[in-house]
Amino acid sequence: MKEQKGFSLIELLIVVVIIGIVAAIAIPNLLASRRSANEGSAISSLRTYHGAQTTYQSTVGNGDYAGVPFSTNAFTVLAAENLVDPVLGSGTKSGYTFAGHSVTASAGNPACHLAHAYPVVQSGVTQTGMSNYVIATEGVVHARRPASNAAGFAGNSGVALCTPEGGFSPLDN
Repeated sequence: MKEQKGFSLIELLIVVVIIGIVAAIAIPNLLASRRSANEGSAISSLRTYHGAQTTYQSTVGNGDYAGVPFSTNAFTVLAAENLVDPVLGSGTKSGYTFAGHSVTASAGNPACHLAHAYPVVQSGVTQTGMSNYVIATEGVVHARRPASNAAGFAGNSGVALCTPEGGFSPLDN
């Protein structure tokens, strides 16, 4: 009788099923850890932005912060001054989009700034984050879940542009 070498079809199917089960367990955990890492990066980037704005105000800005509401993204200005890295200065980093602005000092109101981070992909399997984040002049990071593309600031002018809108709650530092 001739000896056969190799695996039978049933043995191969069992291996494929086992690999499928392991993948079904591992892939959702991998995606969740990626979202969590993106959120941690977004929070860290906002804290970097806050420090860069403070440096900008005391050096280049002559008492004012970088960025003009609805016109100039503060991240671009800060990157041009080498206060944040070029990737963050582009406005997109680690699955989050960043926008920041400031309001100049006026009668009775000091200069202020605010930055907003929201996920690039907000739903589905490829979701890059689950929360929006905002940081303002005070330096407290606020979060809102679920994420949305809505702006992270209230009002149309003045200091109201430097106040997180409703639905955001402070994160523990």
